[in-house]
Amino acid sequence: MKFSEFNFHKDLAKGVKIAGFKEPSPIQEEAIPIIASGSDLVGQAHTGTGKTAAFGLPMMDKLAKGEIERALVITPTRELATQVADELYHLGRFAGIRTLTVYGGVGYGRQIALIHKGVQIVVATPGRLKDLYRKGKIDVFNPEIVVLDEADEMLDMGFLEEIKEIFEYIPQNRQTLLFSATMPEPIKQLANDILYQPEFLSVVGDEETTNNIIDQRYYMINENQRDEALVKLLETEETNKCIVFCRMKREVDRVAEHLQALGFNASGLHGDLEQRDRETVIKAYRRGETKIMVATDVAARGLDVKDVSHVFNFHIPFDPQSYVHRIGRTGRAGKSGQAITLVTTEEFRELQRIQKEVGAEMRLATLQGGEGLDDTGREYLAEQIRDIHIHNDAADMLTYMSEMDKELLLEKLMSRLISQEKKHIGTQIGFDQETVDEMMQGYMGEQKATRNNNRRRKRR
Repeated sequence: MKFSEFNFHKDLAKGVKIAGFKEPSPIQEEAIPIIASGSDLVGQAHTGTGKTAAFGLPMMDKLAKGEIERALVITPTRELATQVADELYHLGRFAGIRTLTVYGGVGYGRQIALIHKGVQIVVATPGRLKDLYRKGKIDVFNPEIVVLDEADEMLDMGFLEEIKEIFEYIPQNRQTLLFSATMPEPIKQLANDILYQPEFLSVVGDEETTNNIIDQRYYMINENQRDEALVKLLETEETNKCIVFCRMKREVDRVAEHLQALGFNASGLHGDLEQRDRETVIKAYRRGETKIMVATDVAARGLDVKDVSHVFNFHIPFDPQSYVHRIGRTGRAGKSGQAITLVTTEEFRELQRIQKEVGAEMRLATLQGGEGLDDTGREYLAEQIRDIHIHNDAADMLTYMSEMDKELLLEKLMSRLISQEKKHIGTQIGFDQETVDEMMQGYMGEQKATRNNNRRRKRR
């Protein structure tokens, strides 16, 4: 199927052509006719599958043809609101469709003024939109189409009550579209409350959690190897743009500064940055001026950037759903991606929980470190040398090699020892399969012992 078969308004079709859209993605092919017919829709699809165009094109087609006058898109984050608005602007610019982003962190005045001047599409975050409606600042804005994008992320971020309140201000005679990657029970209930006899559409197939074109691997390391492992991975992986996820804001700052000091093109992103600074970082990353984004989970939610080749989990996330959100930043729009997680022995159980709950097929990997010795390697070798028994023929060999400079002889013998002990002196980052299997057996043994103890308690 071709986009030309949708019979969009000629000015909208021009924007589609210039954007390089030729054949619709599955969500676009199925959703566009439903939305064009005027039906409410619940669409389940992962981020990066073309959802914005799926709801944006039929919505703008109705605007261009004069069938409706206003539309509203609600997104969970400022970053996603900006991205959606940018894409809608580029697709609809030849049709003269005006788009406005509405979010917190900036003044109310300009946003209110532009809405009153008659913008056709408002892309907003829940908090600021709720405030504007509650204060009666945008009573004139009555959208005929409302889109709730990334609904499950809004649930995760605690916006469900704001969403319910917003819909109390919006006229009932509207078309409502809800898109979500997953469908937890609260989202199903929300859909039941705000939609009228909706069509249901799912393009996630049997895999509803992780993208099957993402190669997922993990490195089992010691805690003191995190920085070394990350740097070595960045040096050896063929990355385009990548995201390094950290748990804490202070860790984001530290890792970003560490990478910058080593000459990497990296920037940090977290919730404590001023809005202007956040936008500067994201724009530079989107344009490819910054190659490495170091970010917290909250800062990167809804971040949709093309050509992210790798996601690095500097720390394993707190919960399985966060893992899904993280790795979903790569492997988009049919492209493959790499998701790499650094895990310590203390985090082994969390890794097992994520693998079990989200069905993640993560493979164990190891990484060869540099040729030089670290302090741990030097101490290991020193202990080996101290413990060597002096062989009876050692003195004869020294006499036999007397023509060689003693310092050169010592360096050669030391080099031979280093080569022999290479596998023990820290040149490999990450435990091998045999070691991890032993850890797995220990973990399973602990689990079994815990279950047996619980059974005994119940019997008592």
